[in-house]
Amino acid sequence: MAGAAPHRVYAPELVSPRRTIGRRSFDFDRQVAVMAIINRTPDSFHDKGRTFALDKAVEAVDKALDEGADWLDIGGVPFAPGPEVSPKEEIDRVLPVIEAARARTDAVISVETYHPEVARAAFAGGADVLNNVTGLHDPRLADVVAEAGTSLIITHSLAEPRTRYPRPVYGDVAAEVAAFLRDRVALALKRGVGPDRIIIDPGHDLNKNTVQSLELTRRLPEIADIGYPLLAAISNKDFIGETLDRPQRERVEGTIAVTVASIMLGARIVRVHEVRQAVDAVRMTEAVLGWREPAYTRHNVE
Repeated sequence: MAGAAPHRVYAPELVSPRRTIGRRSFDFDRQVAVMAIINRTPDSFHDKGRTFALDKAVEAVDKALDEGADWLDIGGVPFAPGPEVSPKEEIDRVLPVIEAARARTDAVISVETYHPEVARAAFAGGADVLNNVTGLHDPRLADVVAEAGTSLIITHSLAEPRTRYPRPVYGDVAAEVAAFLRDRVALALKRGVGPDRIIIDPGHDLNKNTVQSLELTRRLPEIADIGYPLLAAISNKDFIGETLDRPQRERVEGTIAVTVASIMLGARIVRVHEVRQAVDAVRMTEAVLGWREPAYTRHNVE
C-alpha cells in the first residue's frame, strides 16, 4: 500500500514465497492463507464427531467456503491417542469429502494422514497437499508426494501415531523443534519433494505442554527462519485453554489473539475451526501491515 508507515512484523526470507498450490496462487511475502479444519472423525479434538457423518462433513465444507476459507484440511484420524483405524477405513472416511469439496471449489485441499496409501488415494481424488503431523515418521509419505508432484506440510511431533507421549521435556524447545524440522525437510528433499512444495508446522501442543507451546509461539521467528512457509495450527488448543482458564468451546478470542501474534511473528498459513472470525482477523492484520487494500473507503471521503 503506497505511503504505508514502517511496521514491526517478522518477514522471513522464504523459498519460493510466490507459490501455486493446487489451483490457487499465494504470495506468502504479503499474504496469509486461512485453512479450515474439516474432521470426518468420531473422536476429533474440538468438534467431538459433529461432522463425522458424510452429509455433515460436506455441510462443513460449504460453510467454510462461504465464510472465506482459502484452504480445506480434511482428516479422518485424530493425532491424539485412540483406537487404530485401518487405511481402508480412513480412505472411506476422507475420500468422499475430498471428492465433494473438489467438485465445489478451487480452494486448496489437504489431507491429514500418516498412511502413504491414504495420501495416494486422496491425491487421486483431488487433494493438493499432504498434511503430515507425525514428522514424516514414514519416509514413504515423502515418496508419495514426490510422485504426485503435490505439496507437503511437515510438522514437529515426537510420538508414534495415536500414542501417548507423557511429560515432554526439551532443553530448548524452539531450537529442538527447528533442528527437527530442518532434518525432516532435508529428508523430504532427498526423497524428491521440490523445495517449492514444502511447508513447515512447529506443532503447537503436539507432545508439548502449555509453557512449551507459549515459548514456541514467542520464538516463531526461529522456526520461520528455516525458510519455508510456516503453518500455525493453534485453533482452540489446550495451551490457549490453560492460559486463559477457558473450556474447549470458549477459546475463540484466545485463538484469534494467537493467530494475529503468529502472523506478526512469521506464520503465513493459519489452521482454524471458526473460519469467519479467523478470516476477518487475518484480513484485518494484512491491511494493517499494508498488504491488502480495504474493501471500500467511504469514511470521511464522501
